[in-house]
Amino acid sequence: MGLRVLKVRLAAFAIVTAFGVAAAVAGATPSALTVVHSAQNSALGGKILVTAGGRTLYHDSAEKKNVVKCLGACASQWPPLLIAAGAKPVPGPGVTASLLGTVKRPDGKLQVTYAGLPLYLFAGDKKAGDVKGQGLSGLWHALTPTGAVVTKSVTVSSGSGASGSGSGSSSGSTSGSGSTSGSGTGTGSGGTTTTGGSGGTGSGTDCTANPQGYGCM
Repeated sequence: MGLRVLKVRLAAFAIVTAFGVAAAVAGATPSALTVVHSAQNSALGGKILVTAGGRTLYHDSAEKKNVVKCLGACASQWPPLLIAAGAKPVPGPGVTASLLGTVKRPDGKLQVTYAGLPLYLFAGDKKAGDVKGQGLSGLWHALTPTGAVVTKSVTVSSGSGASGSGSGSSSGSTSGSGSTSGSGTGTGSGGTTTTGGSGGTGSGTDCTANPQGYGCM
């Protein structure tokens, strides 16, 4: 009789211990903490919404409030800012808590919203402060801490071309008996100009008609 009671007590203890371990494991799993910050961005000339790591957050202008359309390949290029089920997004400094919310995506996951607008990252941004997704396709824009869409274009450096000029000149003259002379000049600076000199003159004596003339003797 005593042995039977002991077995029952041991079985009950094992059940209670199992429940305790399960509860401890469940309680040790923290909810994902998603914090939305605001940060000054020099390229856009103002404060915008960013992740805790400083990555720019964007909104797809084709999506209305609490509506998600970016799926599949779009979501690979523009990863949504997700949050664990049952968790709430946390506002960082400068972010209005009442504007933070969530929307359920078609795949069942929860996406963070701001002023009702679903938030995304851009795969092309590699570090904090990058805004390479700003204005792409005329749809994707950063958001300000007030929830306004930033439409300003990113400042892009411009290059300069090259220019050059050249000039040249030449002149020459020839002379000889029978009296022939010529001269010419040329200049060039993106164009050419030439001038022709004098023509030629010549004179001689007809010894048949005047055998006594100069040079006929």
